[in-house]
Amino acid sequence: MLEVDKKTFEEEVLNAQGYVFVDFYGDGCVPCQALMPFVHATADKFSDKLKFCALNTTKARRVAIGQKVLGLPVMAIYHNGEKVEELVKDDATEENIQKMVEKYAAMS
Repeated sequence: MLEVDKKTFEEEVLNAQGYVFVDFYGDGCVPCQALMPFVHATADKFSDKLKFCALNTTKARRVAIGQKVLGLPVMAIYHNGEKVEELVKDDATEENIQKMVEKYAAMS
């Protein structure tokens, strides 16, 4: 799981080729913290198919706003720099994250 910030987000996500999973989280976000072990385990399992990144929105508010991330948690899939799918707040469950990752892993 690659930790990106306001300096590296564009290079690692928006300029990347293929599929990139991004976990947008915040310091005070309890659901984000609860999902983190699952997201990291999923990243370990599928890292040969997708690139996995995490962005702390507390430290990169402008990046988050630029990506239309207005609530947390947000799990998003980018393909060649374009956001193609995202799970927001209550939709960001372990089951939904698993389905989304499997869907794009099968495409890569």
